[in-house]
Amino acid sequence: MHKKDMVAGAIIFAAGDGLAATIGHEFSWQRLAGMAVLGGSLYAWEIPAFFGWIDRRFPLVRAVPDGMLRAALSTLFFNPLWIARHLAFIRWFQNVHPVLSGDLLTIGLRSFVYALPVALSVNYGLQNILAARHRFWVSSVFSGIMAVYYALSAAWS
Repeated sequence: MHKKDMVAGAIIFAAGDGLAATIGHEFSWQRLAGMAVLGGSLYAWEIPAFFGWIDRRFPLVRAVPDGMLRAALSTLFFNPLWIARHLAFIRWFQNVHPVLSGDLLTIGLRSFVYALPVALSVNYGLQNILAARHRFWVSSVFSGIMAVYYALSAAWS
């Protein structure tokens, strides 16, 4: 895990979720701090590690089918279970009980399916156009934007 990924993850995930929380009238300093820690630790480790695995397993080839495979793998990493886990972390940071419940999977699935066309497009660019050293940062910004979407999805449910 690189220090720059830790700092970028902490700032970007906290900012994205902070905006989402503000929009949803759920802002709290505890949630903001929790997202900063999460973004600068677990997410700063797991996302670059998975992107590195994609690079090792499926070297970049400029052919569209190979590029779509890399995009699909990246998109599938942020699957309904990942989204549900992210929302569970938010509940935990806000001290909302129960932290885990079946509605998180429903929200995660719905959010994933509705965002799929955009996520595939963005992940195609992330995996096939950007240099590896920029992927976590750009992915974090996209995830921050998606955090707003996930928070609104949870509020709409």
